[in-house]
Amino acid sequence: MAAYATIVVEDTGPVARVTLNLPDKRNPISPVMCGELLDAFKSVQANVIVLTGAGKVFSAGGDLAGMQAQGGAPPATLVDLFTAMHDLGKPIIAMVNGHALAGGLGLMVACDLVIASDAAQFGTTEIAVGLWPMMITAELARSVGRKQVLEMMLTGKKLSATEAAACGLVNRAVPADQLEAATIELATEIAGRSPAAIRLGLRAFYRSQDMEHEPQLRYLQGELGRVLALEDAKEGIAAFLQKRAPVWKGK
Repeated sequence: MAAYATIVVEDTGPVARVTLNLPDKRNPISPVMCGELLDAFKSVQANVIVLTGAGKVFSAGGDLAGMQAQGGAPPATLVDLFTAMHDLGKPIIAMVNGHALAGGLGLMVACDLVIASDAAQFGTTEIAVGLWPMMITAELARSVGRKQVLEMMLTGKKLSATEAAACGLVNRAVPADQLEAATIELATEIAGRSPAAIRLGLRAFYRSQDMEHEPQLRYLQGELGRVLALEDAKEGIAAFLQKRAPVWKGK
């Protein structure tokens, strides 16, 4: 795996950790960081990825000053990164240790699941400086109700962790001293499931989300056939009937 300038990757065991690692700048997202995240996500061998931020902030948003910086992978856009995250076939869990704002909020929401510290805040703050959160609209509008999203965008208002959990922006908020344990517990539980079924399931989830109802059902019917044909499906059913733990092959 490449040596990265903006992130740190720990890839041992069933759960890998990717850390945004510019804490002195509040982990800003630049094309360099997008490229490094893209490379890291595709290179990780673990079944589940935990994404977090170094220091006291998850990410405060975009990094205009970092546009020309050099990294350990080719630069990429948020389009490249978010698309790859949804096509990856491995669950990415955001462990949100501090504020997630603007583009940092978009990166958080692009993750499949989010566990947040109850001290964190969340917001689309771009309007305060005459900008609009264009790129993260696609992620937010698929995760939170339209009225809530528009109020956030139009006002720049920050939500508390409790408010974020209530509107579905995060899965749950936990005390800061329990964040690590709660996230790793969830990641470890998911890592014990069939990676092959998860891979097909995540792909079907994201690819079908904007389809009309009947085409979506027909697409999912076909994907069900693919899942049923997996060796892991046969093993899971056999293990259930034999009252034993399944041994996944990942195919």
